Amino acid sequence: MSDCIQNCPLHTTAVDHERRRFLSAALAASVLGVLAACGDGDVGGVSGPGDNPPPGGGGGTPTGLVVSLANFSALGTNGGIARVDGGVGTPTAVVRVSATSYRAFSMVCPHQGTTVNIVSGGFSCPNHGAAFSSTGAVTNGPATSGLTERTVTFNATAGTLTIA
Repeated sequence: MSDCIQNCPLHTTAVDHERRRFLSAALAASVLGVLAACGDGDVGGVSGPGDNPPPGGGGGTPTGLVVSLANFSALGTNGGIARVDGGVGTPTAVVRVSATSYRAFSMVCPHQGTTVNIVSGGFSCPNHGAAFSSTGAVTNGPATSGLTERTVTFNATAGTLTIA
């Protein structure tokens, strides 16, 4: 090859291609790692409005978020908490109160709108340190009101929750 071709900035070798492929893979893995770190809790078994027909063959669509409990191991025991929105719409968490009773809360901190994290026994806001119990009540400021509760309907036969 001539010196011009070998010294040309557009000339690439097999090593350059391998380096480029490695850097692309490393970047993709880093992006996926960052995205995975943004979530917390389970996100499987979630469907949005209209994804599941209501029981009884009545046609139409259910309103709200339909969640399959089988996909959230944290909800297998009383006091368990899981994020169930699948990262779509308002961040929502479900708390198992008893074998047949569940409560759902918006995970948006009422203080400044930051998404709260699930912690042992409740929720914590990473922005200013507000804390909430598993009932959604404020246990530590600066928030002055609790998390917004959402309506939950439990279908024991289907093993699902519908959250409005």
